Amino acid sequence: MTIKNRAYIMGAYEHPTRKAPDKSTAQLHAECARGALADAGLTKDDVDGYFCAGDAPGMGPLSMAEYMDLRLRHVDATDIGGSSYLMLVSHAAQAIAAGKCSVALITLAGRPRSEKPRAPNPMQPEAPWEWPYGIATLNAYALCAQRHMYEYGTTSEQLAWIKVAASHHAQHNPHAMLRDVVTVQDVLASPMVADPLHRMDCCVVSDGGGALIVTSPEVARSLKRPRVSVIGAGESVKHTMGGRVDLTYSAARVSGPIAFAEAGVTQADIQYASIYDSFTITVLMQLEDLGFCEKGQGGRFVADGNLISGVGRLPFNTDGGGLCNNHPANRGGITKIIEAVRQLRGEAHPAVQVPNCNLALAHGTGGLLGTRHGSATLILERQS
Repeated sequence: MTIKNRAYIMGAYEHPTRKAPDKSTAQLHAECARGALADAGLTKDDVDGYFCAGDAPGMGPLSMAEYMDLRLRHVDATDIGGSSYLMLVSHAAQAIAAGKCSVALITLAGRPRSEKPRAPNPMQPEAPWEWPYGIATLNAYALCAQRHMYEYGTTSEQLAWIKVAASHHAQHNPHAMLRDVVTVQDVLASPMVADPLHRMDCCVVSDGGGALIVTSPEVARSLKRPRVSVIGAGESVKHTMGGRVDLTYSAARVSGPIAFAEAGVTQADIQYASIYDSFTITVLMQLEDLGFCEKGQGGRFVADGNLISGVGRLPFNTDGGGLCNNHPANRGGITKIIEAVRQLRGEAHPAVQVPNCNLALAHGTGGLLGTRHGSATLILERQS
C-alpha cells in the first residue's frame, strides 16, 4: 500500500528535559503527548490510534492508553530499536491510509541518565554466546569503524568532522547537552574508548522524549498548521546471516531505496537530512548506504564541513543530534523526525534553518550496527 500523501505529520514536540529524576517514564510519555497535541491544535479525545515501542512502560499501548485515558481503535508497538519511531510513522501512515485510524499519537520517553543501566535481555537468543565475551554497544560499532578504515582508508579525522558539524548546530540549541563548538583536533584529543572511536565520537545519554501527531488528509486540512506529508518510507533489518558477516554496510542499503522509490525523488533532491547519530561511524555508513555518496567515499563526503548548515551541501542534524543535543531512551529516532519537521515548517533556529526547505529525509538505526539492527527511512515534504 502506497502512503504517499496519504498521511501528514501535524504535531511535533521534543521534551526540554535532559535529566528527570523526579518524573516517571510514563509521565514523560504523557507530557510529550500533551505537547504534540497542543502543537497540532488537537486534544487527546481526537486520538484514535496510538503507537509506541519498547521504551513505553508496562505493556506498552495497553498501559499507556490507560495512563493517558485514550479511546483507541488501532495500536502498534513494533520495536526495532532506535529506528522504531521512524518505522512507526510509516505504520501510522499505513493505518490511516487503510482507514484504521485518523489521528495517530506516537510517543517516546526514557530516563537512561537517571536510571541505572539495564542488564542485557536474557531472552535475546544470542545472549548466552555473545555477552560472556564482552560485546557491548560501543565495541560493536567500533568493529564497523575499524573495518571501514581497513577497507576504504577512512580516517579518524574524517569521522571527527561529523562531531564538528553537530557541535556547530548545537551551539544554537538552548536545550542541547553539549553546546561548545569543537574542532577535529578536539575530537581526536578526547579519550579513546573503543579503538578507533574516541569519547567525542559517541552520543550523549539523556532523559527526555518526544511525540508526533500523524493525521489523515481530511484532519490535516482542518488544522491551522503547516502540513508535512509522508511521501516515502522503507524499513529493513540486517543480522549476522548465519556467520556470513559483512561489517561494511547496514540495512539502510535496503530501506533507503524503498523510500526513495515510493517518494519518486532522488538523493540530489533532499535539502536536509536527519541521520541517527549514536556514533560518528553510524552517520558515515548511513550516508553511503542511503546513496548520498558511493560506498567507501563517506569519509570524503563528511569532511571539511560538508554537513554544516549554510556551509556544506547536505545539512544534517541541525538540533545537534545525538552527538550533542540528546539521546533519550535507546530508541531516540523520534528526535530525527522532529527536527526534520521543524526544518520543513521553517521553525528551526534561524542560524541553521535551511532556506526554502521543502524536502527532507529522516533515517534511524536501531540495535548494534556490528551484529543485528533495524533501519527505517522516511522522506517528508512540506505541502502548501
